[in-house]
Amino acid sequence: MIHTFRAHDAVELAVLERSGFVESVHIGSAVVVAADGSVVTALGDITAPIYPRSAVKPFQALAAMQSGVPLRGAQVAIAAGSHSGSLEHMDVVSGMLKAAGLNESHLGCPAAWPRDSTARAWMVRTERDRSKLAMNCSGKHAAFLWACTENGWDLPGYLEPNHPMQRAVRTVLEEYTGEPIMHTGVDGCGAPVMAVTLTGLARAFSTLALAPSDKNANARAATIATSMLDYPWAVEGHGLPNTQVMEDLGILAKMGAEGVMSMATPTGASVAVKILDGSGRAATLVALTLLAASGAVDIPPVAKLLGKVVPPVMGGNSPAGSLRLGQAVSALLN
Repeated sequence: MIHTFRAHDAVELAVLERSGFVESVHIGSAVVVAADGSVVTALGDITAPIYPRSAVKPFQALAAMQSGVPLRGAQVAIAAGSHSGSLEHMDVVSGMLKAAGLNESHLGCPAAWPRDSTARAWMVRTERDRSKLAMNCSGKHAAFLWACTENGWDLPGYLEPNHPMQRAVRTVLEEYTGEPIMHTGVDGCGAPVMAVTLTGLARAFSTLALAPSDKNANARAATIATSMLDYPWAVEGHGLPNTQVMEDLGILAKMGAEGVMSMATPTGASVAVKILDGSGRAATLVALTLLAASGAVDIPPVAKLLGKVVPPVMGGNSPAGSLRLGQAVSALLN
């Protein structure tokens, strides 16, 4: 069986401290690359395969756009995002399906309750059931389906690995990561998930972030990077970590399930993190700190943002501890 890196190849990235007692430890691997793709910082095993999960949605969106999908504005950002299922999010996805001549029933992702509390309350109050539109991957799926209608491709099979849409995704991922796909499985939304290395993932985000300032870059890649920063609410949701990072710092940010995080600055510095236990709660803390430690971003604005998106450890109604950097990361700040 193919395996990601193991515990003995990982390092301590973050710890959770409660009342002066280290209660939990998050180990994993991480890499920072420069604009030219060279490795600036390596922690743990950065060459083992990982499933990047939703961190590669910008490249899945790129494959759809290169297949002829005329995404615009918030549609681009939501196709590249993992949205919280707000009413605004569902409206954008519904509009994409309508433009393709389709509706919610064509989506191959599972139905879900919105993560957004306002939308969930509205659905409960109006006696609605779970919706495919509310599922965090519905924007990506709508873009896939739109590509099918633009090209006359089979709709029911659009999630099969050998479908033209998924072959296009594979081509884009191999181009941007600079490496062959190591393994293909099934993601939580039903789409193929393709294994790459952390280094490949970081290089892909570096290239994407540089696209708007590179006259020779893929114009659609530039559109994706620009749209994610112009419509950050569509990538995740108001007040949520990825959206806050993009709003406050102007840094592309895209999480993936099972503890994956990728970020990239407009100058091409990029970071990719995989927390081995699958928890994503420390991913933003670790990724931003690594960018700051490498000199890619200034520490004060990063510290200010982390104060917003990293909640304290509570004991009743009062703070009792904190999620803080592990030894491998904090040593880089000294």
